Amino acid sequence: MTTADSALRSILPLAGWSRDRAADASFTGGTDPVLPTPFRIGVAGASTVAAAAVAAAALWEARTGRRQQVSVDLRQATASLRSGTYMKLGAGELPHRRNAIMGCYPTKDGRWSYLHCNFPNHRAAALGVLGVAEDREAVARAVAHWTAADLEEAIIAAKGAGGMVRTQAEWAGHPQAAAIAPLPLLEIVRIGDSAPEPLPRSDRPLSGIRVVDITRVLAGPTCARTLAEHGAEVMKITAAHLPNLGYQEWDTGHGKLSAQLDLRQPANLDTLRGLITEADVFSQGYRPGTLSERGLSPEALAALRPGLVYVSLSAFGHAGPWAARRGFDTVVQTVSGITARQAELVPAEEKGPQFYPVSAIDYCTGYLMAFGAMVALERRAREGGSWLVRISLAQVGKWLVDLGEVPAASLAGVPEEFDADELARWSMTSKTPGGTLRHLRPVARMSETPPHWARPSVPLGHHEPVWPAPGTA
Repeated sequence: MTTADSALRSILPLAGWSRDRAADASFTGGTDPVLPTPFRIGVAGASTVAAAAVAAAALWEARTGRRQQVSVDLRQATASLRSGTYMKLGAGELPHRRNAIMGCYPTKDGRWSYLHCNFPNHRAAALGVLGVAEDREAVARAVAHWTAADLEEAIIAAKGAGGMVRTQAEWAGHPQAAAIAPLPLLEIVRIGDSAPEPLPRSDRPLSGIRVVDITRVLAGPTCARTLAEHGAEVMKITAAHLPNLGYQEWDTGHGKLSAQLDLRQPANLDTLRGLITEADVFSQGYRPGTLSERGLSPEALAALRPGLVYVSLSAFGHAGPWAARRGFDTVVQTVSGITARQAELVPAEEKGPQFYPVSAIDYCTGYLMAFGAMVALERRAREGGSWLVRISLAQVGKWLVDLGEVPAASLAGVPEEFDADELARWSMTSKTPGGTLRHLRPVARMSETPPHWARPSVPLGHHEPVWPAPGTA
């Protein structure tokens, strides 16, 4: 049976570390199933949270020579995989419902097609292809005139997002699955030479480390949030014209500065480069090659700022026919067989493919990105160099599936929600510019450097794109 400990032991060699380093981490809270899904989301969440914390502990050891112990509650880690649903701002909960037309629809060839419509631009792309107004029944009628494969390609060609529902066996035979099959879960690659940058003595693993984060949605912002909880100074960069889901920004914004720069403007691009020259980590989630034309490729930024750790996230990996394709957690679930398998083993009122009850691929990817960034920072401190950390949602989806499934009989009677007392115990409040925010606290416990966020979540663009003076809030 796959456990959180065995999953962690499979992650640590990606850093060049012995599996025995997992002895620094312990797990409580039982094991899967925690929620009604056959996939081992608890093991996945707990092991990736622990991996990031072990990497933070390695940085602490590099600073002080002292090791520390890590503890992770598996149930709390599972809750963190949908942390955006457990927030209250002021007196009310933050709305987190999906757009009404987002979902799976039957097609004329007896299959299903998933339309990702949370963002206005993706919704407009889907509606444009289908030639209908924003009405679920009209969308269903239109989808019924398409084959699933043809609609998938038409939506992507229109710069939308979605996909044909496949079985796991079908995905295994797909060229994109073949392209990512030989890849490790995460790559940490040296891409340039520079002098070592030793970590000064300080009171937190990432004190003095600056992070520029231009990622969006969940996985990338979760990486930067995790770095912030270990002491990094994080500046999130977005722009007013980019769509967002407000509740997700409150969820992933803990610990960060937030500034806006429209990178279509040369002056703003210069400002971003200036921020990067004073940073240690740059994190981005654009499709492979997209940033090269703006001079923001790994090689260009390693030349601009020798010693930079460049963290790169994509949906389907850097190679294969789908390398440039847009995708999200739900899209990866759909095309790789996860939604089909969830529907087979967990009956639901709504007919058709089903998503698992959390955003496991997204959040686990974020924790792994943070793990990779901290491993690269530790290597930079010892041997110097610029580093590329590369991962994709599809690679993490494959890893999740490869963890195996819980016995089908164990799913009977599994509750859909956590106990209110548990959620209260795992929660905290922060004073934000928008009022008091109640939210989940960091999951990992560390014996010498308890993770915490030094800043509250703030509205997008709350700060100027300027690094604060050291020691100021």
